[in-house]
Amino acid sequence: MNRMETNSPLKSRPMKKSEKYINRELSWLEFNQRVLNEAADPKVPLLDRLKFLAISSSNLDEFFMVRVGGLHILATGGRRKKDPSGMTPLQQLESIAKRSQQMTLQQYKLYLSDIEPQLCDAGILRLTHPTMTERQFKILRQIFEAEISSLLTPMAVEEGENFPLLGNQKMNLCVRLESENSKDAPQTRFALIPFGPAAKRFITLPSDGGYEFMLLEDVVRIFASRFFPEEKIVECVPFRITRNADLATRDDLATDLLSEMQDLIEARKFSDCVRLEISANSTSGTFKFLQNALQVRSNDIHAIPGPLDLADFMRLTQLPGYDDFRNKPWPPQRSPQVDFSESMFENIAREEILLFHPYESFEPVLRFVEEAAADPDVLAIKQTLYRTSRESPVVAHLIQASRNGKSVSVIVELKARFDEARNIEWAQNLEKEGVQVIYGVKGLKTHSKLCLVIRREPGGIKRYAHFGTGNYNEVTARIYSDVSFLTSDELLTSDAIGFFNAIAGFSQPPRFQKLAAAPIGLREKLLELIEYETEQCKQGKKAGITAKMNALVDTQIIDALYKASQSGVAIRLLVRGICCLRPGRKGMSETIEVASVIDRYLEHARIFQFEHGGECRIFISSADWMPRNLDRRIELLIPVEDKKCQQRLTAILECQWNDTAKAYKLFSSGEYERVSSKAGEKLFQSQRELFRTARETIRDLEKTQPTMFEPHRSPNHHF
Repeated sequence: MNRMETNSPLKSRPMKKSEKYINRELSWLEFNQRVLNEAADPKVPLLDRLKFLAISSSNLDEFFMVRVGGLHILATGGRRKKDPSGMTPLQQLESIAKRSQQMTLQQYKLYLSDIEPQLCDAGILRLTHPTMTERQFKILRQIFEAEISSLLTPMAVEEGENFPLLGNQKMNLCVRLESENSKDAPQTRFALIPFGPAAKRFITLPSDGGYEFMLLEDVVRIFASRFFPEEKIVECVPFRITRNADLATRDDLATDLLSEMQDLIEARKFSDCVRLEISANSTSGTFKFLQNALQVRSNDIHAIPGPLDLADFMRLTQLPGYDDFRNKPWPPQRSPQVDFSESMFENIAREEILLFHPYESFEPVLRFVEEAAADPDVLAIKQTLYRTSRESPVVAHLIQASRNGKSVSVIVELKARFDEARNIEWAQNLEKEGVQVIYGVKGLKTHSKLCLVIRREPGGIKRYAHFGTGNYNEVTARIYSDVSFLTSDELLTSDAIGFFNAIAGFSQPPRFQKLAAAPIGLREKLLELIEYETEQCKQGKKAGITAKMNALVDTQIIDALYKASQSGVAIRLLVRGICCLRPGRKGMSETIEVASVIDRYLEHARIFQFEHGGECRIFISSADWMPRNLDRRIELLIPVEDKKCQQRLTAILECQWNDTAKAYKLFSSGEYERVSSKAGEKLFQSQRELFRTARETIRDLEKTQPTMFEPHRSPNHHF
């Protein structure tokens, strides 16, 4: 990879111990900046630019709810302990406030001066009062009187304890009023108009062509006087609050966890406000009123120069009839390893199957669970569920399996943040259908992705397993880049039985033959693998590490990588998001390079490759290299030993490492810069190449082996 060079301010002086690590919160903000850069890229189609802008806004919302919320708890509690980068919670909050304010202003400058004018040219127009036609205004008034005025309820408010409870990240209007009939000096008061869940924010209006709409807050401002007759409306200001969502459960006993999570969901409604977003057009009086009423620090107030909540604009990216303003779709391809004329059990028994989503379809995984539910020879299914879709076919198949008389055990992770309510509902539905539901382990999140099927065959009992780096969610499987691995390997499936039973029985895990699991053993296994490369390099043998993950935060792992680098091990890291390691630092990390790929698919797969003295060892995993994954979650590290599957994983890593179109290089300063191609070289986009390869492979196979694509049928099941 040919990358641009930059001058790091750390190169000119000795490095303090704290400077070994980049602050994780600031590193995350730089990740979100890379997402925002996609929105700013004129080579990206317009509606996809809007999508990235909405994602960057949504990301920032969650960052404030969780990360900033947690830091607020530490800071208000007087915690002064420094993080590995040498910053106290208060110092981190101050740095975050400054950087996030810059990012917010960049988002709105991009939207107002670039994206919105182009949307208008494309026929997608946000109307204001002056830009409406008389016909549109008449219809808007009818909509307000017939629908909106009935849905919204104004609330008189004062500062203090009686200030109403406002929903997290819900739109509100703050109205400042003056009495027009008073003989004395005008009396000023405030009222709020909260927008409930039934109120649609985007109001579509008729137009001669294209799509024209108004935002609900703009509509209500036009007709606000209907709520307050005989009072003068001085101003009507949109605002939105973000509440702290980093609340802990008591987690005393797994049997209490269901009610505990229900309490936590309720508690989030009352948690402290960690960010106030308010229209930049508000007066100082309204600004101060809301600040005092919500008890928000000045640093946590964002004055917004445009429409609040850009994440909501994601819905515009799905408007029909605007395909010219989107990337051409890349439909998932069939796997060349899966013969559709056979059952999934026959396919897996013949060879281990590696799928790379979303370039290859998630269908074989769904078929695996569906066939298991229907097959009379299947005795039991054991499954972990972390996040699923709203209408999950996997859950439906598990319920059907139970109805068909099979033993079905499911570990449902109730603590999957922001999916708690959905998972509680799934757990209750599964229990009603006779499924054995386990609510995870005390103090830990079950983040591993495993489905194990036990089947009676002529030769005896045989086990089949699916291991994944992503969730059992067929929706996100079309936009997240993940690996699925299907196997009937006796040792792996034996380990899977022991792993599952240890979780279900709250017991110590057995000594695994091939798997490694967190929180006991996975960190040690990774450190052992890194140390082996270090020793091999010292002995002049072949050594090297290439690893792909979402985040690298764990200081023990980072220190081991520094030690390996100082021994000369060549280390290449593909880290999509947070990276606290400082690469390319003289005497510490000279042989380490870090790249991040941000493109149309979210890079979510974890693939780790170690040269191992010429006997390459490759793993997939559900775990990033973070303390939470290695210490506070139940995770899996799965070796992939089949040579054909190994070659595929190596090819994926090499393809992404060679990206010169959508990749960034991390410098020791913590700064990222786009990777550059050599003069005259065509840009290489790894995701496009991965799709092209998947498509051409399957087209060639359809010509040479058409019977592979005939549907498998049996007396009990068909596709």
